[in-house]
Amino acid sequence: MASEIEIEQQLAPLRLHVKEQGDTVRQLKESQAPKADISRAVAELKKRKKQLEDKEKALNPPDEFNRSGLETLLKQRFFYRPSFSIYGGVAGLYDFGPTGCAMKNNLLQEWRLHFVLEEDMLEIESSVLAPEAVFKASGHLERFLDYVVKDLKTGECLRADHLLDGHLEKLLTDKNLESEQRKEIINLRAKLESLSLQELGEKIRKFQVKSPVTGNDVSDPIPFNLMFRTEIGPSGGTNGYLRPETAQGMFVNFDYLLEYNQGKLPFAAAQIGSAFRNEVSPRSGLLRVREFTLGEIEHFYHPNDNDHSKFDSVADIEIRLFPKEHQVSGKPTQKMSIRKAVDEGIVGSKCMGYFLGRINLYLIRMGIDPKYLRFRQHMDNEMAHYATDCWDAECKTSYGWVECVGCANRSCYDLKCHIKATAVDVVEVVLSKAKVGKTFKGDAKKIMEYFNNLDKDTAEKYGEMLKDASEIEVTIDSKMFAISKDMMEIKCYKKEIHVVDVTPSVIEPAFGFGRILYAVLEHNFRIREGDEQRSWLSLPPPVAPVKCSVLPLSAKKEFEPFLKQIGERYARTDQIGIPYGITVDFDTVNSTPATVTLRERNTMQQIRINANIAPDLVSDLVKGITTWSQIIEKYPLFEGQESTK
Repeated sequence: MASEIEIEQQLAPLRLHVKEQGDTVRQLKESQAPKADISRAVAELKKRKKQLEDKEKALNPPDEFNRSGLETLLKQRFFYRPSFSIYGGVAGLYDFGPTGCAMKNNLLQEWRLHFVLEEDMLEIESSVLAPEAVFKASGHLERFLDYVVKDLKTGECLRADHLLDGHLEKLLTDKNLESEQRKEIINLRAKLESLSLQELGEKIRKFQVKSPVTGNDVSDPIPFNLMFRTEIGPSGGTNGYLRPETAQGMFVNFDYLLEYNQGKLPFAAAQIGSAFRNEVSPRSGLLRVREFTLGEIEHFYHPNDNDHSKFDSVADIEIRLFPKEHQVSGKPTQKMSIRKAVDEGIVGSKCMGYFLGRINLYLIRMGIDPKYLRFRQHMDNEMAHYATDCWDAECKTSYGWVECVGCANRSCYDLKCHIKATAVDVVEVVLSKAKVGKTFKGDAKKIMEYFNNLDKDTAEKYGEMLKDASEIEVTIDSKMFAISKDMMEIKCYKKEIHVVDVTPSVIEPAFGFGRILYAVLEHNFRIREGDEQRSWLSLPPPVAPVKCSVLPLSAKKEFEPFLKQIGERYARTDQIGIPYGITVDFDTVNSTPATVTLRERNTMQQIRINANIAPDLVSDLVKGITTWSQIIEKYPLFEGQESTK
């Protein structure tokens, strides 16, 4: 394998090639060149980036990973399996077994400890079902979609861009393909993500794309909203959707959260819950599913103060960054401290930098290998409709780099949308107190009260009457009063339900726990050296489904009291990443005080200790109060038991 220096020497010309084209694109945009010229330059840039990426992959082949071995282990130990498999299964839905549930719950519990409790966040639980008005205001109804085509005979739906890409890839394998057409296809593949609905349809027709399964013709692409739609109530009068994210539940409750926090900014809200996306092509196991668990944080802060009081606690942590400028110019990732990244403007604010640091600490604690973790900044053309800046914590797996956490600066987009959408029409009657008092004297008070309590419809009616008359007559307590036009004014305006002095900006870290769980499993899958059949998981104690196993060497009755004494805290299990194991053997039964062996999973080293202290010792190891290296300094390694019966 080539050295890093040799690899960089081969990549340098390609990086320069990408940088030059990136500079060209920037110059064209700055000079407001014709759109067609900019599009051609962007297509050429994407082509050069693809050539660089292909060369990088060729020079840095991915680590060999035994995915089938991991999948076998996960099935054997029932971490998770496809839902409804006895009925043939449903793509994108999974059931978690006992070990998968335990591991997932540990991820959630550690998330609460790391973020909610340590940061004093306000945790809520909102409904997974919301009326259509919520998602209309947030923009999801209009923009949360993919383009799909249908098999004209079977009706099967296929994602249009994926279908076209697969067809083009197949065409490139034809050795007789003309060079001009080959060049056109390569350029088209580089800009597939940016094609409009109309452009996708034109390309599908031009290249005569058909269904890869049936060979049938396909329809023109149509927009497909990824939210699950339903009807609320038996009459079906109210349309609703299953939420595609938990964030909107926190935005619509912002006023109550602000009041709970005594009207003070900044503060953070947090929520864990299920979300649903009707994926066109669910695939890659837990990485792209239709139902999943999200953990989201909404950190609300004054838009003129994007500092964070705890920034210094993470400022010196080094993380691997992949800024959008590096992606455009073909530069590799860069490892630097968060403080330096903020100072140099790579990360936009201390508030964003703080959360990137906290995300990094959480993922590594959960078992993500730092070598396979990077923070990639979104390009301008791939950001969600609500974001002004976004960084993804991506974990490298056998499926490639996978987004596990997204950290977006949503600015004040969502709150402004809901403020605008929930504003109500107000029709208000304003009386001249002086004129009414002078004209009606003792009756003035009840006249003022009458008009102050008018409903909207009556106020509108009086307003229409005054357009054609100089006065109106009203009856109050069986007495008629003539109110002249100069005594009153009808005001029509919109009143905002959300009333705050300033609309806060928002930093939103969003965690996909299914993806994190799978990445942790891949990063911790091991096979014992010299025994390919012996697979195991090197899961860190906080995330391991079971912290310690208690195993007897014999089924004799005299072993039972010791098993009960220790087993009350730890369950018996195997091959699921248990970090520590206690063995009750013949020396336990025959010695006074009773002793047991304690084994560490990764090193397979054992020590012999008093049975009474074993639970507390394991508890300290799991909580990180002590380490195994400290333990073996205090207790000698165990070589073999003295008693055999």
